[in-house]
Amino acid sequence: MNTHVHERLTARLRSRLADELTENGELRSPEWRRVVETVPREVFLGERVYRRVDSPHGTDWEPINTAADEKWLGLAYQNVTWVTQFDERDDAVRGAPTSSSTLPGLVVRMLEDLQVENDHRVLEIGTGTGYSTALLCERLGSGQVTSVEVDPEVAARARRALQRAGHTPALVIGDGLAGHQGGAPYDRIIATCSVRTVPGSWLHQARRDGLILATLSGWLYGSALARLTVTARSEAEGEFLPGTISFMPARSHAAPLIGDLPSQSDGKQRATVFGADVLAEWTPLWVAQLAAPGAQSIGVSTEGRPVAYCVIDQAAASWAWLVPQSDEWTVRQGGPLRLWDRIEAALTAWHDAGKPSQQAFRLRIKDDEQSVFLPGTPELRWTLPVIPESGPRPYLPQLPLDGSDRSRLAMLTGLSPERIDELGGVREKD
Repeated sequence: MNTHVHERLTARLRSRLADELTENGELRSPEWRRVVETVPREVFLGERVYRRVDSPHGTDWEPINTAADEKWLGLAYQNVTWVTQFDERDDAVRGAPTSSSTLPGLVVRMLEDLQVENDHRVLEIGTGTGYSTALLCERLGSGQVTSVEVDPEVAARARRALQRAGHTPALVIGDGLAGHQGGAPYDRIIATCSVRTVPGSWLHQARRDGLILATLSGWLYGSALARLTVTARSEAEGEFLPGTISFMPARSHAAPLIGDLPSQSDGKQRATVFGADVLAEWTPLWVAQLAAPGAQSIGVSTEGRPVAYCVIDQAAASWAWLVPQSDEWTVRQGGPLRLWDRIEAALTAWHDAGKPSQQAFRLRIKDDEQSVFLPGTPELRWTLPVIPESGPRPYLPQLPLDGSDRSRLAMLTGLSPERIDELGGVREKD
């Protein structure tokens, strides 16, 4: 394909993508439409991407070479996420995805929500492939954009792609939770990882009246996109935006590895008001997480029995087993915290308040305390946990199904199946 034909084809594909994002309500302004129609996404996808395929032994990932032909370019401009890096590589990849190019609709929606203006300086947490960084550079100019990436290999590929696309932002290799003081103050800060609380460095590096856009999540994997206005050096308040948006957690905010589980026969049994199935619903899961911020959840399948769920707070040495019966759930609890009692109380208050959406809640940071609350409803107010400074660590997340599914664990955790085996997987104490 000659250069002229390539340019005409990609211009048409970018215009078609912009039309799709506009129709979906994700692309809402002419400024960002011009950017989407300009930045070549294929440049940021590298030499190959990976498509998920099912196999007899679980999930594999089929490599697709990114040849500059019409078929590939059509795939590059689909509104989908493409996996771009694994911890293992072969013809049918069975390793864990470690980097991806997020679907353009989510990227653009968040950039629209960031409410940038032409003279703004932006700090991006998580460079990834560099596509979203390029969109920011095209909109504001490279000199206005700083992006932080923790993975040196990912950062190096992003730098090459950005240079190829004609952009030269400040790229920093390091922990995005620390921001980058060298480029502060910033008018806008945007994060493509989730956090349990908003790092103080982001507040300190933002201008007064600056905005921070980040996904607030936790160890139950409830998630909400927050937009905060910074009102002082260590103070901010904001809203939760609509939509079901989630990102992998920042490494030091990730859940700890789950060790031995308590016996399902321990503790006094009672019928539940809410069963474990409530954790499969978006807003109730988020409310449950706010009520029990140190809790994790995992499903355990025993041959011949339905999947039971353990909600466990390892630091508090507290737990709750939830077991489905024919027409109800039962719970057994142990430890100083009655985790399921706390979760049920929060869900009952949420129901009594009319089951408000996430957008009805507020996030406030003041006097070193971060709290989520429903205005006028003191029963629906929770303080977020204090996150100590710590390095990255491996973790196993919540599983809605059987904890023995190694390939699913690998996909969710970023660990290889072999590493999961080394860590002992998930087991119930005898």
